[in-house]
Amino acid sequence: MRASLSDLLATGKVLLADGATGTNYFAAGLMSGDPPEFWTVERPDEVMGLHRRFVEAGSDIILTNTFGCNRQRLKLHKAQDRTYELARAAAELACKVADSFDRPVVVAGSVGPTGELFEPLGQLTHDDAVASFSEQIRGLKDGGANVAWIETMSATEEVHAAATAAIAVGLPYVVTCSFDTAGRTMMGLLPGSLAEVFDGEEQPPLAMGANCGVGAPDILVSLMEMAGSRHPLVVKGNCGVPHFVGTEIVYSGTPELMGRYATTAIDAGAQIVGGCCGTTPAHVAAMREAMDAHTRGRPPTLETIVELVGELTNAAPTATAERRSRRAQG
Repeated sequence: MRASLSDLLATGKVLLADGATGTNYFAAGLMSGDPPEFWTVERPDEVMGLHRRFVEAGSDIILTNTFGCNRQRLKLHKAQDRTYELARAAAELACKVADSFDRPVVVAGSVGPTGELFEPLGQLTHDDAVASFSEQIRGLKDGGANVAWIETMSATEEVHAAATAAIAVGLPYVVTCSFDTAGRTMMGLLPGSLAEVFDGEEQPPLAMGANCGVGAPDILVSLMEMAGSRHPLVVKGNCGVPHFVGTEIVYSGTPELMGRYATTAIDAGAQIVGGCCGTTPAHVAAMREAMDAHTRGRPPTLETIVELVGELTNAAPTATAERRSRRAQG
């Protein structure tokens, strides 16, 4: 049955989100360069099947097949006029799956970046971005999604535009950024500064955090940088680091590693834990098992993260390094 994210957060329980969409579709036959959003109408059973497997694995939150369902991205496939149609249809499929279970499941409408740069670096204006996101989010809402899940953001301007659209449409929202460039987003935002982005918003997010990035250890460091935020924290990290095996991209994370990542994320303060690229239902099932057996402990040190989850790909952000130094001195 469908549930609201705010209601589940109010229980105080750490929630488990789902895993990857695109990489799981690739394993099922999606070709590189093809938009996953087309599968909503071309292969709806495959889309619903992945949602179902994630819920069966223990997910409390499933994200719709709409990451690139905005006018700018769909224009690359001459489908810019199908934004509302595809968003609504994707939400309806996810809702059918959620309603088929007898426990609460949140249907979150995935809202990814436009892929374009804002003025003055590019040509995208605030008004155009708000209009684009509003079209997508209206479709998600009309299809039954009860929260806009704004993810993989890099620019504060795009966060503002997507949040403005969600507020105008009347959906609560979550925001996660990708801190994949030496501990910052591509546009320079540090994890510890994310909460400040929402100071001027008419309504605050239900939760905020990090997703994607360069691997589970690094995203846990990003999470630590957000500790103490007034907003519930989300972490949805990649399943290890991608590498080529022949001509195929394979992610290095095992189910066991993702289980350790999940419990370490809880200790680091996450209220919502999930997986991103490379994360399969098998990984999510291991995360569910580990989370259910875990009691929140002390925040991890950087050394603990490396020991449990693996070496960092990027250098740690400055604030974390400073905390390490203070602990060493004290």
